[in-house]
Amino acid sequence: MMEPMAARLPAVLLERPALGRLIAALSERGYQVVGPRVRDGAIVYEPLEKLEDLPIGWGEEQEAGYYRLKKRDDEAVFGFNLGPQSWKKFLHPAELRILAVERSDGDFKIVEEGEPARRYAFFGVRPCELAAIAVQDRVLTGDQYVEPHYQARRQGLFLVAVQCTTAAPTCFCTSLGTGPRAEGGFDLALTELPGGAGLLAEIGSPRGAELLESVEHRPAGEAEREQAEQAIAGAASRIVRRLETRDIVRRLYEAYASPHWDEVARRCLACANCTMVCPTCFCTTVEDVSSVAGERAERRRKWDSCFTESFSYIHGGSVRTSVRSRYRQWLTHKLAAWMDQFDMFGCVGCGRCISWCPAKIDLTEEVKAVLASGG
Repeated sequence: MMEPMAARLPAVLLERPALGRLIAALSERGYQVVGPRVRDGAIVYEPLEKLEDLPIGWGEEQEAGYYRLKKRDDEAVFGFNLGPQSWKKFLHPAELRILAVERSDGDFKIVEEGEPARRYAFFGVRPCELAAIAVQDRVLTGDQYVEPHYQARRQGLFLVAVQCTTAAPTCFCTSLGTGPRAEGGFDLALTELPGGAGLLAEIGSPRGAELLESVEHRPAGEAEREQAEQAIAGAASRIVRRLETRDIVRRLYEAYASPHWDEVARRCLACANCTMVCPTCFCTTVEDVSSVAGERAERRRKWDSCFTESFSYIHGGSVRTSVRSRYRQWLTHKLAAWMDQFDMFGCVGCGRCISWCPAKIDLTEEVKAVLASGG
């Protein structure tokens, strides 16, 4: 028998149909419910309306530079890991209108200031992704200057987490303490029990408790709690990739002149895939566009990446002209400078940057090689 947790959250047991009723109940409360769906050969995050929208019976195969959906042998609802999208696409959108101006009678006037923020409920948030949202909270709202567009979307966000009972070969959350179990930061946390035995729902907030009042449930017994813990422990045992974080800040800074940066630069395409799929990268640029007739102009914010040469452009040219310097900047910022700036790593071990790199570059292996090669 597993030892009970010291300070366990209240928990109930749900049958699978209750998931559809939870989605409906969130919609009735005015939330835009978004969660995992199958589209274009991947698990993506899109609006949900019913239980059948979820990827029931789907899993996937992942490795460096490789992602394929595959049917499972069972009808598990959450038997997959992570696709190419993160919740960042809703909280910190890839493109956002900041301002719109129109000309009328010879004068310019502001007609729109930004885009209205929706009231979101995220359904099916993995522990590493909860950690990623916490990282973006720290970066975008935790300092003197708050990013208002992110803050507007983040306020009132309802989070239904899913504890991991599966693990992809690209996962390394255990190295960073971000999974496969979430201990908090959610309103509800679901653990899918094996063999179709239902779902354990842990209550993380008064809002979560109130939502459960709208669905049929029963108190979770010790047997269901133990099943859930064993399923999560099984996922942890299947995580094989490791990231060495011991004294990593100092060691990465000292490896600034490592010859291995040249080796990885020969393979890196500087395509920015890793930063686009990353759930914590936050860099943006601003573009001004106008209509052909010059009657309307908009200022739009778009995702950018430290892998583009233009990102570090200042008067006289770009600061980082080589792929070597741009890859070094990305990795060193994630695991060293980010700690200096925000007191946390900029990586949560989700493994997306490994799966979606066309050159099959593996962050965990590159860190190991850089630290081994020295400065």
